[in-house]
Amino acid sequence: MKLLKKMIVALAFLPALALANEGGPKLDRAPDHSNNLSSLQNGAKLFVNYCLNCHSAASMRYNRMRDIGLSEDQIKANLLFANDKVGDLMKVSMSPKDAKEWFGVPPPDLSVIARAKASDGGSGSDYLYTYLRTFYKDESRPTGWNNLIYPNVAMPHILWELQGTRVPKYAEEKDPHEEGKVTHKFVGFTQVKPGTMTSLQYDEAIGDLVGFMNWMGEPAQNQRRRLGVIVLIFMSIFGVIVWRLNASFWKEVK
Repeated sequence: MKLLKKMIVALAFLPALALANEGGPKLDRAPDHSNNLSSLQNGAKLFVNYCLNCHSAASMRYNRMRDIGLSEDQIKANLLFANDKVGDLMKVSMSPKDAKEWFGVPPPDLSVIARAKASDGGSGSDYLYTYLRTFYKDESRPTGWNNLIYPNVAMPHILWELQGTRVPKYAEEKDPHEEGKVTHKFVGFTQVKPGTMTSLQYDEAIGDLVGFMNWMGEPAQNQRRRLGVIVLIFMSIFGVIVWRLNASFWKEVK
């Protein structure tokens, strides 16, 4: 029964990659900030301030952020809530029961969300980068917000103060497959109310946030890549040595 409930929750949060009748956008490529410590640190700040209120990251401990250049004092001063400790898991105080009542389904854990959202359309980072940049005002929704790549999303636009208020623009096009039918193609957004950030600044902030979530899904990924390069170099050198030894051995046999 518990497994069935988890599957229902997971299905409820699966993205609709495009609107069937509105021509939703394709996934934008997220910037790679995996080696940019200042970007990852800013992403951690955004994650704690905006995401960790509802979403947990129960597979991550605060002290793991020492790997992105933060000291324990910096973590305590900037990223911890009142009762949290540096060694605690990144959980939220909101109960699943309250979350279900407020949002319809409990917000998913974000520990590995950047890996879970990978698809043929792009990486999980690409999905998150596009998703967090395509919210728009929709008074017909309970939260007052909607999203282009996740229609009728239960999540409100938590970053609206940074991005401002926008509405989508559509252009009418003739359907090439059916004469007389008109389709609507998404062509951009109209800024109704400015936010505290410019469009470029907001995109950069989302790039930092998504970069942190991608790092959080596998904190040792950079170390793994470096180790992989070292192993390949070693195997290449070892292969050359074995090849020359083999040639020398058979030369004597002949």
